[in-house]
Amino acid sequence: MKMSDTRQIAAPPAEVYAALLNPDVLKSCVPGATEVTGSPQDGFEASVTQKVGPVKATFKGQVTLSDMIENESLTITGEGKGGAAGFAKGGAEVRMAAVDGGTELSYDVEAKVGGKLAQLGSRIIDGFAKKMADQFFSNLQETLEGPSAPIEDETPPDGESKKGWLGRLTGKD
Repeated sequence: MKMSDTRQIAAPPAEVYAALLNPDVLKSCVPGATEVTGSPQDGFEASVTQKVGPVKATFKGQVTLSDMIENESLTITGEGKGGAAGFAKGGAEVRMAAVDGGTELSYDVEAKVGGKLAQLGSRIIDGFAKKMADQFFSNLQETLEGPSAPIEDETPPDGESKKGWLGRLTGKD
């Protein structure tokens, strides 16, 4: 499974880069993360609980950062084991470029799964991996910019009701 995307973040590249190196920010951005500890130099230990189709598992694993060019790019690589559910591993090449109003963040993600998870089929796995990547970078953007109403042509993220999205758009709960 491979995917790519680009996001505009209203923060300077140095701030975006620093956020990607912070375990507390990573914990708040990784969907289902219950624990993220460590450092960029030594790597991070992470626990993530997720439900993929009918399979729910807690993955414990290692996340490493490499190819780090300050305020420009880095590679995030992770591998986790979810017991009987199987394993997940993948990586993201993340690039940042200064643009008017902040940072253009682009990423290429590759994910692989094995065990029971692999038996679910590529369509479920691909959809789940895309949703996880989108949610991570949406959470990162919201962490850096603060919550805000989406732009008019933006569709609500997967799993979010239209009422919640419309409420944010109109400023009503």
